[in-house]
Amino acid sequence: MRRAPLVTLLVVLAAALAPGQARAADNGEWSVRPADSAITPRAAFELSARPGATFTDRAVVTNTTDQPLTFRLYVADAYNTERDGGLAVRGREEAQTDVGAWGKPEHDVVTTPAHSSLTVGFTLTVPQDAAPGDHVGALVAVDDRVRPGSGSYLGIQRGVGARIYLRVDGPQRPGLAVEDVRFAAHNPPTGWVGGGDSTVSYTLRNTGNVKLDPRVSLKVDGLFVGGPAARQLTDVPPELLPGQQVKVTESWSGAPSGWGDVTVTAVADGARAGGSAGFAGVPWLLAGAPALLAAGITVLLVRRRRRAAARRVAPDGPA
Repeated sequence: MRRAPLVTLLVVLAAALAPGQARAADNGEWSVRPADSAITPRAAFELSARPGATFTDRAVVTNTTDQPLTFRLYVADAYNTERDGGLAVRGREEAQTDVGAWGKPEHDVVTTPAHSSLTVGFTLTVPQDAAPGDHVGALVAVDDRVRPGSGSYLGIQRGVGARIYLRVDGPQRPGLAVEDVRFAAHNPPTGWVGGGDSTVSYTLRNTGNVKLDPRVSLKVDGLFVGGPAARQLTDVPPELLPGQQVKVTESWSGAPSGWGDVTVTAVADGARAGGSAGFAGVPWLLAGAPALLAAGITVLLVRRRRRAAARRVAPDGPA
């Protein structure tokens, strides 16, 4: 029997664009962007609706290669990846439960000629029981070709998506949680001062119903050497979607060593949360200080006893 080749679908969502940048989500060969509105160019679909509403919009698919390209179009749910917190989309064959289940393109398959653009519409129907708050997805154009991957039975399909930010009317409740904080302090090789290469890890979770741009800081309290004792953490996902969580690990060169607590605090759009963990990692010099102190006291006592004994056996005479 012939073995059927195993094909893995990899859909890459193009990087987010700042609101002021009216540029397409582009991978160098084709792009997807919202059709320009009558007022201003758009970098993403930014929509607001009541539960039960239905509306349509249009996207422009541009082929910049020298040959026609065929794309499969679909609307997908977006989520934060566990690896780095970046945004990704569900594959075409995966179950869609949010924006991906509410949207449908005008055509499932389109062919765009070389160096040309094609405008396609899509419809989004918000269910009556849709939860208030932010719902994020994308209109994705997946290249119909399967390209060779790194393995004999591995193929890759590439996709580009124009983001959809839908806000359903209702109460907006920003919320954050910081969980499972860990601080691994590694002793410096010399042991004279703190400042080894350490790591800070924590889980950041969006417990509210709106997307957040969190800022995270760290503070160390206790008895320690080295430092500084506080810093801003940089490996933070720039966009944390409702209901999503990300495990973040960040290296810290020059971290303090000693005894104490490390506290991670996250703030975003009125939401604030923190988590702490104790640590005990000290340089060898500090760890040996009690023994050195005890040895010094012993030597001092012995010397005092010897001096006292010498005075008792000395002949009488002037002091």
